[in-house]
Amino acid sequence: MTPVQKLIGLGLAFVLALAIGFGAAWQVQDWRMGKVLAEQAGLHEDDLTAISNAAAAQARAEQDKRLALEQQLAGQDQQHSKELSDAQRNQAALRDRLATADVRLSVLLDATDTASGCDVPSAPGAAGVVHAARRAQLDPAHAQRIIAITDDGDNAVIALRACQAYVRAVAP
Repeated sequence: MTPVQKLIGLGLAFVLALAIGFGAAWQVQDWRMGKVLAEQAGLHEDDLTAISNAAAAQARAEQDKRLALEQQLAGQDQQHSKELSDAQRNQAALRDRLATADVRLSVLLDATDTASGCDVPSAPGAAGVVHAARRAQLDPAHAQRIIAITDDGDNAVIALRACQAYVRAVAP
């Protein structure tokens, strides 16, 4: 073997040793990075689990709030429906009593109003013992119309209270 061949062989051995060293270093670095990436993946998975658990807890809390609000609104709806049916029943009973002349609707008359032209005596007569203010009875048809108006008013007040309760329950 000639010295040049020895030098080439030695250079080739050096390049081969250098390549093996780089390959080994590359492999060690790959193992290190693989370990770091595995740790990061585990931490990322833990973060995602914590985030999904928090989101699920928040969704459950919101669902519980919604369910409580629905129950509250259902209770209020039942209460307002009962109030409405009670008012309608009372109005119907009053209309029936007016129709059968069981009760009469009357109005107070102003005793000091001389322009009214009403000739109802202000002093009680011999036939009556009532010592109250003068009153005049309304025609039953007019009384029925007045009762219908008050019935509509009662229904409107009950509906308004129901709407206000709904808004108070829903509004933050």
